[in-house]
Amino acid sequence: MPVQSPAKPVRRSAAGSSPPGRVRRELGRNAAAYLFLTPWFLGLVLITIGPIAASAYLSFTDYSLIGAPEWVGWENYARMLDDRRFLAALGVTFTYVFVSVPLQLAFALALALVLDKGVRGLALYRSAYYLPSLLGGSVAVAILWRQVFGTDGLLNSVLRAVGFTDLPGWVSTPDFALGTLVVLNVWTFGAPMVIFLAGLRQVPRMYYEAAAVDGASPLRQFRHITLPMLSPIIFFNLVLQVIGAFQTFTQSFIVSGGTGGPADSTLFYTLYLYQRGFGNFDMGYASALAWVLLLIVAALTALNFLVSKKWVFYGDR
Repeated sequence: MPVQSPAKPVRRSAAGSSPPGRVRRELGRNAAAYLFLTPWFLGLVLITIGPIAASAYLSFTDYSLIGAPEWVGWENYARMLDDRRFLAALGVTFTYVFVSVPLQLAFALALALVLDKGVRGLALYRSAYYLPSLLGGSVAVAILWRQVFGTDGLLNSVLRAVGFTDLPGWVSTPDFALGTLVVLNVWTFGAPMVIFLAGLRQVPRMYYEAAAVDGASPLRQFRHITLPMLSPIIFFNLVLQVIGAFQTFTQSFIVSGGTGGPADSTLFYTLYLYQRGFGNFDMGYASALAWVLLLIVAALTALNFLVSKKWVFYGDR
């Protein structure tokens, strides 16, 4: 007679239960965690994912906030090619980003290098320099900036006191209006400065000691030690500040009175988006503008990551 092989035993988990039972027990043990995470999940869906999906749909519609959205396809995006103010807003915003961000980072790094030399009362200086970063985007500071750089503002009063005449209104003259907002952004150098200072404290002193023994000047030490070791920090600050600069709104809105300044010289992209959506009630076109801005920021961020492979130094390579 043929010998029958014994039946294979059913595999059980370590606790003697089947996998579905183990999954149910895991869910039961994690029920409290899921309960506490529920508000976050609701916020993610209702405040983030929901509005993003709605804006994507509205960007293909004609929507005035009053009636029902009417599907128009790619018409909103095609309109941008003939929109003079859209092109002007792009030009102003790109100029602002590519001028103010490098100046801000350079100023922040220079001051961090000074503070890293061992200044007495470092905590006080660090807090004082960080304060503008907390206030730079506020309405109060934007109003103060308009008063300082106005025709009869503090700056012109000081210049008149030393003999200058025929001074312009710095925020009301097209040639200088954008420059005043660049100065305002550079003034909020505190956040990148603190990050630079923390990075400088992590650079091993032995590198500088060895370079000094070899006769390297302070400039060469900065070029060949400080910059390579700080390159990840520089890259981190660069990405954050570029994204933040593209989102600038309050300064332009307050300083220009919401109009975009003289000859649209301070018409930032976000301000133009606001005007079309909440001024002209053209919410479909405003949604399309928002998605174009998202694509621009995403493309520049991806480009930064791509180029960073050429100049960012990490310890593992």
